Amino acid sequence: MDKATIDPVELARALIRCQSVTPAEAGALDVLERTLTPLGFRCQRLRFSTPGPEVDNLYARFGEAAPNFCFAGHTDVVPVGDQASWTVDPFAATIADGTLYGRGASDMKGAIACFAAAASDVIAAHGGRLKGSISLLITGDEEGPAVNGTVKVLRHLAASGERLDYCLVGEPTNPTRLGEMVKIGRRGSLTGRLKVLGTAGHVGYPQLADNPVPRLLAVLQALLARKLDQGNEHFEPSNLEITTIDIGNPATNVIPGAARAVFNIRYNAIHSGAALEAWIRECCEKAGGRHELAIEHGAEPFLTKPGPFTALIADAVAAVTGKRPAFSTTGGTSDARFIKSYCPVAEFGLVGQTMHKADERVALADLKTLRAIYAGILERALAGPAAGLVAAS
Repeated sequence: MDKATIDPVELARALIRCQSVTPAEAGALDVLERTLTPLGFRCQRLRFSTPGPEVDNLYARFGEAAPNFCFAGHTDVVPVGDQASWTVDPFAATIADGTLYGRGASDMKGAIACFAAAASDVIAAHGGRLKGSISLLITGDEEGPAVNGTVKVLRHLAASGERLDYCLVGEPTNPTRLGEMVKIGRRGSLTGRLKVLGTAGHVGYPQLADNPVPRLLAVLQALLARKLDQGNEHFEPSNLEITTIDIGNPATNVIPGAARAVFNIRYNAIHSGAALEAWIRECCEKAGGRHELAIEHGAEPFLTKPGPFTALIADAVAAVTGKRPAFSTTGGTSDARFIKSYCPVAEFGLVGQTMHKADERVALADLKTLRAIYAGILERALAGPAAGLVAAS
């Protein structure tokens, strides 16, 4: 690749050919490091392994001045699944009919390639003299437990005095066409695992047993009866969904000794995880009897309020596509949930219709367009006369 110009298609293909299923690095970060170093990026490889498997991460920065505009993403991908359902080799990076196929094409090796290409364009256009810095924070465990990736890198950077002023995450935010949607927040996620305990016995002698099923149903009915909220300007209504009920009792004449259920709450910024947990535990206590409850807090909700940062992103999208994107908080979680504690963060990437599916793919035209959008964001933020961001206070 030419020092001043990166082809996002060829870089995306090189990344896709690395079989970096979480937590394997498989050479993907090596590809990025070899690409970024000649441009003048200082690259750090950061490995963390406690708890869980070792994860390799990359932090690369061009420049020293503030503000530091960071692009965050992940080179790890989900497993292929049933390979017979693919029409191409998932890791061959096949191009056919103007489309690039492969695991990670949309989520999110294509976006990483576009940001690297956009950074090279802007650096070259300004002779390396920018009104700030460009950095990339690339992790290898976003699709997995997310314990040795972005969250650890952020702590390391903060401890080292490295500051991020603004961050754009390259998740595939667009539902059907490039330029539709910028994510400016996400709902929180909480999972409850409830086990209601009783005493097993013969159904003909209920006085000698204690059936836990009615108490389990009472708890679940109490949880479902509450309408958590109506949503607001930026968030959809919160929702609680029961994902499994398991008694594991094959006999029709035996009262079970335990009954289990799992439920998940996706909640907006009206609530906190701690308050929801307290309410759940209260419902369990009211049902009486014995129970075991484990609460897993996946993420707290966050919102980057619309302002200069989000407007800058929307302006760049509109300048390239001709349409202004909507701001949204829909969808699941991303590593933005960690970054929001360090700097303002938003998400914008490719179309997500095929992510995690067989024949995951991206249109070559979309890679060209996304490269131009990312370059426009960097121009507005750091490079040209309209450079609009200052170091976050």
